[in-house]
Parts: sequence; structure tokens; C-alpha cells
Amino acid sequence: MANTLSASLLGWLRCFEAAARHCNFTQAAAELCVTQGAVSQQVKQLEQWLDRPLFLRTPRALVLTPEGERLRFVLRESFQAIESTLTQLRKRDKHPIALSCSPSFAMVWLTPRLGNFFRQHPEIGLRVYGEFHALDRSRMMRDGIEAAVRFDPGGYPDLKARVFLEEWLVPVASPAYLAAHPELASPDGLRAGMLLHDVSPWDGASEFEEWQCWLAHAGVTLPDESEGQRFNLSQLAINAALAGQGVAMGRTALVLEDIESGRLVDLWGIHAPSRASYHFVCAHGQTEPVAEVEAWLAHEGAAFDAARRRLLAAR
Repeated sequence: MANTLSASLLGWLRCFEAAARHCNFTQAAAELCVTQGAVSQQVKQLEQWLDRPLFLRTPRALVLTPEGERLRFVLRESFQAIESTLTQLRKRDKHPIALSCSPSFAMVWLTPRLGNFFRQHPEIGLRVYGEFHALDRSRMMRDGIEAAVRFDPGGYPDLKARVFLEEWLVPVASPAYLAAHPELASPDGLRAGMLLHDVSPWDGASEFEEWQCWLAHAGVTLPDESEGQRFNLSQLAINAALAGQGVAMGRTALVLEDIESGRLVDLWGIHAPSRASYHFVCAHGQTEPVAEVEAWLAHEGAAFDAARRRLLAAR
């Protein structure tokens, strides 16, 4: 076995796995920080060593042969198992977990609950970073991110992702704004200029995704929903609503407390299911502390959902 798995062969296999995952030599080269020619040459040497082709090289893309697909599957499982074992073997007794989290969710929902987590798990360090960029396994490994919370529709082919809280969209405004605009007694009084937008609800979403989703659900038509103020964080749009500047599209995880306290008004009781949910994202083969964080979030998400359903039903 030692003679078969030589350093050269392992290098060829690493290049092939990256090329097979991307179906592109250039993208594989960028990931491995080598030239496109180097990746192509390494794969060619592997094919020569095996005496069979692993890719069909078409003008538009690389296409795996049946033998290439078989090898790709085995390598993916093997590399993930190796990464998992190495992660578990590293000493993490005093190393805090880096949790990358959607900023508005971190500020409003997660941070107030962290005291409960630390009381339950005093042995686990947890550092929260406000970020909402898209994630894949390579980026998490490169940036040292062990776990993440993302608000998006999902789609993590090379990571473990679990929905721990679904989301509902509800238009909200301050009591003062509602009093100044009696036409908002019904959705028909809504005007495009009143809208407060979070134009980046998740990485890759359209600028007006959330308002378009709610308007379609409610059967309300506006001539141009792109009017109104624009922000790049949901919490900024909510703050503008609190300041009486318009109607924001609230996510219940971020506005439920303000609705309950009366600082914001759930305008019409029409709650649209969002295309996005809150996902706990991590690499396969998570460590025990990361698994504890995931379990805690699942418990907190279920408790919040139960309280949310009671409050919204009562109103």
C-alpha cells in the first residue's frame, strides 16, 4: 500500500478530486492555488497511470467518464473521512468555536440567548462573527469557520446543513406611522413609496425578494415595488420602521419582540412563508462541541416557534 499511494499519486488524486467536483480545471486550479496547466497535467498523469480516461474533454466542459465518476465518489468520501478524523484529533479544549452568523439574526435573536448557552455549556467557548457571505466546504476550511448560521433557501452540497427555524414575513410599522397613514387600515392602502427594503436578505437573493414574496402571497399589486428606502441589513430596515419612516418587511425572528411590546404593529395579520430559513451549517464529521451548539439551536428554535405561533394566533 505504501508503494502504491506514493506522494505523486496522492497529488494526482487531489487534483483530480478538485477538477471532478468543479468539472473545470481553471476553478480547481484556483482552489488549489496552482496553475490551470498544472492541474491538467496532474490529471493527465493519473489517467496515464490508470491507462484509462477519467474525463471527456468537450469544448464547453469536462464530463466524467463512468470510471471517473466512480473514483470521484470514493475520493469524496475518503477526503471527508480524513478531514473529520483530523478535526477530532486536534486539541480543542481551550479553542473557542468560530460561529459565522447572519448579522441581523446574530444581533436580535442569537445574542440575547447566548447567556443560556454558556450557563448550560460553560466548557464550550463560542465566538460569533456577523457575516452573510455564501459558504462552501473550501471557504469554511480556509477561513477557519467551524459552524455557521445562514438565512437562505439552503443548498449546501458539500456541507451538513440543518433547518432549525423557519421564517414568516410580516409587514410592520410604528404606531405613529400607522396613525399618520389611516389608509393603511387595509393592504389596498399600501403605496410603493412607503416600503423599506432589505436588498440583501441573503447572498444571491434579488433586491426586492421579500416584498415581492409577501405581495404575491397577499394578492396585493403595486405598480413598482422597487420604490422606497433601501438597506443592506434587515435590522437597518426595521430600525427605520421603528423611527416612523415607513413599512418594513419584518422577519418574525427579528420583530416578534417589538410586536409584542407594541413598538411595531403587525399591520394586517397576513404572514407569508419565506423561501429562506435559518440553517445551521457545518462540515461533515462535526466535533462534539459543534454538535452541542447545533442541538442547542434546534431546541431554542423549537421554543421560539411555539411562542411565535401563540402570539401571532392571538393577534
